[in-house]
Amino acid sequence: MPTNELVVKDNALINASYNLDTVEQRLILLAILQARETKTGIDANTRLRIHASDYMDRFNVNKHAAYKALKTAVTNLFGRQFSYQTIDEKTGKQKKVISRWVQNIAYIDDAATLEVTFTLDVVPLITRLEQQFTSYQLKQVTQLTGKYAIRIYELLIAWREVGKTPIFEISDFRSKLGLGIDDYPRIDTFKRRILESAIKQINEYTDIIVKVEQHKEGRSIYGFSFSFKQKKLTKKQLEASKDLDPLELCLKMTDAQRHLFANKLSELPAMSQYSQGTETYPQFAIRIAEMLKDPNTFNELYPYLKMVGYRN
Repeated sequence: MPTNELVVKDNALINASYNLDTVEQRLILLAILQARETKTGIDANTRLRIHASDYMDRFNVNKHAAYKALKTAVTNLFGRQFSYQTIDEKTGKQKKVISRWVQNIAYIDDAATLEVTFTLDVVPLITRLEQQFTSYQLKQVTQLTGKYAIRIYELLIAWREVGKTPIFEISDFRSKLGLGIDDYPRIDTFKRRILESAIKQINEYTDIIVKVEQHKEGRSIYGFSFSFKQKKLTKKQLEASKDLDPLELCLKMTDAQRHLFANKLSELPAMSQYSQGTETYPQFAIRIAEMLKDPNTFNELYPYLKMVGYRN
């Protein structure tokens, strides 16, 4: 499985309200990857194909589970809706949009392939990402089995640069998670069955460690906020950077290689600590390419280079 597959979503989609189960969220993520890999871009007529083997490889499931996931999606995913907030171009005022995820979906039984066409509303939220968007590596959520764990991870990682979220008021937070009035109405049940379970999975399987804080008015909880930090490199990753001659490796890297890997590093979530303010990915990549000319910095970044496929 590729190690640097980036899922990228407009923040309007990150903050949207919807209720997809784990399988459906995974299939949407795979379709987004397909869309990003389409060099010519996509529109509302583009048919994206997901093979059962794609699902098996990314999410470490057996053939039966992958085939069942794709077959079930044909019925369930087509009926799923989401809502998000955007600005009306004519009035300049905020409006709420309700849309389906896909306009059509098909399963090719003999080929074990799912064919998906995103709706007109979804396409710009996963392709035309010029301003506010969130990205993360697909591998960070492949081991998350709870649908709320995936959604909460996305909501948190949108605040990666500051390492903490604003206060999510309970009603808004529940809406983003796709919960209805009758779903876990008691706050203690909500905390135990959704919040604590999701945070446990996120801390165990992703690249961040999360702490949650509850906020009260009197005795009543009115919201939650989250703080999180990037996990440190593993011992194995750190060991890989030892016993190297940084000067030799630095001098061996050609300009073409330097710019190639700088582009990959610029999109690596773990590199966010080196980013500066509001610089774009291309601007960050140019600066990383300059950083890689310095032997000491090269040695410092070597574990991250390994993560994006560099081999000396």
